[in-house]
Amino acid sequence: MKLTDEQIAHIGDNIIQALKTVYDPEIPVDIYELGLVYDVQISDEGSVKVVMTLTTPNCPVAESLPAEVKEKVAGVEGVKDVDLQLTFEPSWTKDMMSEEAKFELGILF
Repeated sequence: MKLTDEQIAHIGDNIIQALKTVYDPEIPVDIYELGLVYDVQISDEGSVKVVMTLTTPNCPVAESLPAEVKEKVAGVEGVKDVDLQLTFEPSWTKDMMSEEAKFELGILF
């Protein structure tokens, strides 16, 4: 059964909420607000592709953080499977953070 555009939008909103529950342990801001999630694509069958990065390639949670993201996204109702791709192109910079994240970290005054 194919999902409607409304269902896909609803799943997308729920995925964003799930991503906002995942934190980089060294920074008190969620990975979505940090700008670590570059792309989320949802097929009309419910397959999800997430393209994300880490703050650095040597991040101490390089193994556990992507696994946590995949688990949280897979737990969203309507998601059939998750393809998580880790990339370092483009490299993450502080400019990718939301205004909220910058404020939380004292970068924005």
